[in-house]
Amino acid sequence: QVQLVESGGGLVQAGGSLRLSCAASENIFSTHAMGWYRQAPGEQRDLVAAITSGGIIEYADSVKGRFTISRDNAKNTVYLQMNSLKPEDTAVYYCNVAGIFSGWFRSYWGQGTQVTVSS
Repeated sequence: QVQLVESGGGLVQAGGSLRLSCAASENIFSTHAMGWYRQAPGEQRDLVAAITSGGIIEYADSVKGRFTISRDNAKNTVYLQMNSLKPEDTAVYYCNVAGIFSGWFRSYWGQGTQVTVSS
């Protein structure tokens, strides 16, 4: 079973930056797409950024130009660099990888990391 561990969250003032990391227990990012999601209290979990195994990237409109997703296959780690943070970016951030694993569709989530942006 794939395990994902996020880190890098914290409290930051508006306009500041944070870099989130998502470390996988095995080499999956070179073969599977993954995404960063976030969920604010009382809200649904929304996709923030995603990267395919081939390196195609997409972002939510709300974070375009401010967030950057990247990965290091050698370290089995995907990053989310967040700049120019706004209070509305406050949420729990999760990484996810979904796809075919050993012939079955699976979706794996990390435990989440809290990001709080103060005004």
